[in-house]
Amino acid sequence: MQKSYTFDLCGRSVTLPVLELPSGSGIAFFNLHGDVELTEFCADRLARLVSGADVLITAESKGLQLCHCVARSLRHGFYAVARKTKKLYMQDGIQTTVESITTGQPQTLYLSAHDAALMRGKRVALIDDVISTGGSLLGLERLVAASGGTVFKKAAVLAEGAAAARRDIEFLAAIPLF
Repeated sequence: MQKSYTFDLCGRSVTLPVLELPSGSGIAFFNLHGDVELTEFCADRLARLVSGADVLITAESKGLQLCHCVARSLRHGFYAVARKTKKLYMQDGIQTTVESITTGQPQTLYLSAHDAALMRGKRVALIDDVISTGGSLLGLERLVAASGGTVFKKAAVLAEGAAAARRDIEFLAAIPLF
């Protein structure tokens, strides 16, 4: 399997390691954790794509700092976070189960009542680092609907594999599956 993959991200050359998944296929692993400059670069461009949204939502964990920076660019005071474990403060929240390419198994996303209330009656933009199979995105869509919000835009830094052909998402660059 290829060891790395280099592509153009809005005029910037990015090289990612190619990692094998339990299924045997490979992904170009995109990780914003700790990379302040790349996170800010991507967030600035994503903010332009989702301008007009009232609220943002993301799933932990790799989308957190990205969503934070997009929210700051849009001057939003809060954004919603779907957690992968139920925290003490989430006892009165909502949840949904999805399957993601990186986990390869069902995963539950939890949303606090506070975050659900942020979205009620609002135009919500879904923010993610990578959209591949769309499992995590589907979970976010379900949480928005259960909260009484409307999905306004679905945006990610990267669309992986067949996701690049989707007409319902916006993204900065496309990358293949291996």
